[in-house]
Amino acid sequence: MAKICVLLCFILLAASGFANVSGSEPKGKKVGIYELKKGDLSVKFTNWGATIISLVFPDKNGKLADVVLGYDTIKEYTNDTSYIGAIVGRVANRIGGAQFTLNGTHYKLVANEGKNILHGGLIGFSDVVWKVQKYQNEGDAPHIVFTYHSADGEEGFPGDLLVTVSYTLLGDKQLSVKMKAKALNKPTPVNLAQHTYWNLGGHNSGDVLSQYIKIFASQITLVDSHLIPTGKFASVKGTPYDFLKPKAVGSRINKLASGYDINYVLDGGAGNKLKPAAVVYDKKSGRVLELSTNAPGLQFYTSNSLKDVKGKGGFVYEPHAALCLETQGFPDAVNHPNFPSTIVTPKKPYKHNMLFKFSTKAPYAS
Repeated sequence: MAKICVLLCFILLAASGFANVSGSEPKGKKVGIYELKKGDLSVKFTNWGATIISLVFPDKNGKLADVVLGYDTIKEYTNDTSYIGAIVGRVANRIGGAQFTLNGTHYKLVANEGKNILHGGLIGFSDVVWKVQKYQNEGDAPHIVFTYHSADGEEGFPGDLLVTVSYTLLGDKQLSVKMKAKALNKPTPVNLAQHTYWNLGGHNSGDVLSQYIKIFASQITLVDSHLIPTGKFASVKGTPYDFLKPKAVGSRINKLASGYDINYVLDGGAGNKLKPAAVVYDKKSGRVLELSTNAPGLQFYTSNSLKDVKGKGGFVYEPHAALCLETQGFPDAVNHPNFPSTIVTPKKPYKHNMLFKFSTKAPYAS
């Protein structure tokens, strides 16, 4: 049944231009579109970057809308520079000076943001074709599993790494994301993040400044002018970064240079168990997103760099058209011994879990 669904999907997408792009993927590797559906929640993916390309669910009046930013064609994803919807890595976020030392060996990485490296380098995990290991769009838990083998020396990182990302629909409007990575021969830093741009009003509804957010974090990691952590922490209380109680995204954004782009230290620390990370609520549509994770950090980003980006249906995305909730290890952890370690070894694999719950049940008074 799953194979039939994929075949039908390719036939339909070929007519719309949302299909394989010749010359845009390595020889012998195909890029496709896959859908998971359970009840009135539908999510579509592509194996280019293991990317979420749409997520549709109803508002409080039953009207369906796609709540993630994206493009109409695969070719546009291959040309994307904003990591829209993708898995980013081998190390998400930034590493200062695009370098680090591990077990006495100094590694120089491929810088792609000035002197620093962002989201894995010039060709990170968001810009490669992932293998579809499993795909089942039926039963109680429809799921898709993507895998990628990152070679020793890729973008300067040491060691071969086998990465797996699983997306599964659970219960009532729940999306589980499980990321695993195994170092095959050398210790290496690993920090994966899911980089979907969310707008609960709909991807074409304008900005997210009136949407409310609560972030379960009492501290942030301080950064310099290049967004590289200094190694110090700061309390959010009394600052524009305080979302311990729900506030509108735009309520204090004018006190920041361009918007939010900061790592929050989630209350509860790291571990195997899920803990609450954030809740987003759009009063107009009634849609709610609740996010929990086992990661220690959450990068809250208000799409400050989007400008005149032509998205789905020709809609143009501008700054603050969406927000990103990137659960992660702390940025530049390889250069800060006081941060939770992001080093993975053959005996110590990487496990990063996220759970998104979607509803129209108001989570708090606002």
